[in-house]
Amino acid sequence: MKTLTKNFFLFGTVGWCMEIIFTALHSLQKRDLKLTGNTSLWMFPIYGCGTFIVPLSKLIKKWHIAARGLFYAILIFTVEFVTGRFLWKRDSCPWDYSHSKWNISHVIRLDYTPFWMGVGLLFEKLGKIFH
Repeated sequence: MKTLTKNFFLFGTVGWCMEIIFTALHSLQKRDLKLTGNTSLWMFPIYGCGTFIVPLSKLIKKWHIAARGLFYAILIFTVEFVTGRFLWKRDSCPWDYSHSKWNISHVIRLDYTPFWMGVGLLFEKLGKIFH
């Protein structure tokens, strides 16, 4: 239980940092050199759910890296969809992908698959390092 809690805070913090960097770099498209990044308090527990990648990674450790990455992306999309729809129905969802042609129900962007694959593999690696 101690490791699960530790990983929850680790992944929540890493997720927040990634999101702040990602949104700050996105501001370059708008030529906003302030590079202001942002996130939401809701995102901490959502990214914290990445802790469940650690025990799952032990079950699929022999899979090819691309298969593991795709598995993690599907897992992340599932959490993103469930939490996104839950928050959307309460007018509290901090993201809205409705502008993307790759969106599903406003809360998932399929074109983010490579990014989520990378995040899953990063969380897998962090779980090994900090376990």
